[in-house]
Amino acid sequence: MIEIKNLNKSFVKNGKKIEVLKDIDLEIRRGESLSIVGVSGAGKSTLVHIIGTLDHPTSGEVLFDGRNVYQWSEAELADFRNRKIGFVFQFHHLLPEFSSLENTMMPALISGASKKDAREKAEIVLNEVGLGDRMPHKPGELSGGEQQRVAVARALMMEPEVLLADEPTGNLDTETGSKVEDILLDLNRRKRITLIVVTHNNKLAKRMSRSIGLQDGKVVE
Repeated sequence: MIEIKNLNKSFVKNGKKIEVLKDIDLEIRRGESLSIVGVSGAGKSTLVHIIGTLDHPTSGEVLFDGRNVYQWSEAELADFRNRKIGFVFQFHHLLPEFSSLENTMMPALISGASKKDAREKAEIVLNEVGLGDRMPHKPGELSGGEQQRVAVARALMMEPEVLLADEPTGNLDTETGSKVEDILLDLNRRKRITLIVVTHNNKLAKRMSRSIGLQDGKVVE
């Protein structure tokens, strides 16, 4: 499903070239769950951002179903992200002035769906993640775990083929984090959503079907 070929990412800081990712080759199969582990600064988040087309590689290719997405225009990439990829980050990035339901509706509204259709779909998804009774509540009225579940619901709104999660339990206590892990892995198994998770949590990494490491910008299987 996803094929990464000879991927490199570097930037220049204070006149010095810093190589973040070096000659990455990686295949990710449809429906698998993959954890990416490594120390801080190893390039894990950068790799996920490039897979999700939030950042561009310096060189190399990222192919989805055989198509190199970095040959597309920015408008095409934005449409691809909206339709095919869901994102869950360590910080949930919910809009504080909107309710759980409204936050969840956002991707569908951005895609041009009617408010009625977006609301109906958001209600279904929020019920799936166990927040059917919290729809009217704004983020400030929710626990950390509930906020992260809203973020998961928002990521699922467009029925993505790929779900990218960057430290999704990093700000949660152990019990709450385990509940979020359960939701993500259940979605992977039940809906065959390809799940890619960046984590420092070894327990979560071991629950995935495959785990890779990043060290000095290179993949370590």
